[in-house]
Amino acid sequence: MIGVDDLAGLLETLCPMFVLINDAGRITQVGPILQKLRPDRPMAGEHFLNVFELQRPRSVTNLSTLTSTPGTRLHLRFQDAPRTGLKGLIAPLPGGGGAVINLSFGISILEAVRDYALTSADFSGTDLAIELLYLVEAKSAAMEASRSLNLRLQGAMLAAEEQAYTDTLTDLKNRRAMDHILGHLISMKSSFALMHLDLDFFKSVNDRLGHAAGDHVLKQAARIMLEETRGEDTVARVGGDEFVLIFKGMTDRNKLGGIARRLIQHLSEPMQFEGEACQISASIGTALSTQFDTLKAVDILHAADLALYAAKRSGRSCHRFYSEPSTARHPG
Repeated sequence: MIGVDDLAGLLETLCPMFVLINDAGRITQVGPILQKLRPDRPMAGEHFLNVFELQRPRSVTNLSTLTSTPGTRLHLRFQDAPRTGLKGLIAPLPGGGGAVINLSFGISILEAVRDYALTSADFSGTDLAIELLYLVEAKSAAMEASRSLNLRLQGAMLAAEEQAYTDTLTDLKNRRAMDHILGHLISMKSSFALMHLDLDFFKSVNDRLGHAAGDHVLKQAARIMLEETRGEDTVARVGGDEFVLIFKGMTDRNKLGGIARRLIQHLSEPMQFEGEACQISASIGTALSTQFDTLKAVDILHAADLALYAAKRSGRSCHRFYSEPSTARHPG
């Protein structure tokens, strides 16, 4: 007949979370992994129910009743924190000398691995928990890879979308972005002002100093326009030397006139390029969304164009507001 010591040795190999109790319900030996869960509290010598809280079966209140029913399935947890949940199976020893209780984590295994820093070496080689841990690890790795890929794809999509709406030379919005923003403002029935700005004498810079100088002038002009506008405003390059500025929520002619004057003043200051002075100016036409009973993008753009042409006819370096025809509130 196998002795208790031999039995304990076998259990340590096969069931590293076993508990041996005597007929008085006191723990005589525990498996190495179970003791690892409470490294500062030796379990041997303690009463089983002082270490573990029996949750099921609820009808059982003492171990003598429990050990009298072989194969009884247990649901229990530690009395102290962390109160890890455990499952067990009890097998009485022959001759009424106590019982063996084999414990496992059950569905609490993930919390246990986290709380006690367990590894696969802490489980029996035949324990299905090992397979579960591998599956969880593989799933976690796959989810992390998927999350990382999604973030990269999202970043690439945002970058592509930003590029699609950005003028590559000046980093301003482009015509497509301007159309999108203008359509949104109209659909939301927002009030706004739209300026059409054209650089005067820009062609002479290109002809005299080359396209590199022209590109430099465009970048400097873009910087000036951004400095004279707010964060919620839109500055878009819609042509070679043509720009559209949209001022959300602003229809005050005095404020808009002041912005236009400052733009013309700053754009008229010579811009240095490789020791050469690049002299340009700007003509500006402005239309207000409030000038239209039924607002369409094509109408307000055309109205700003008409105001711009009026500014150029006035000698350039000028700003004009769109004047509504007396017979109808649209540009015609």
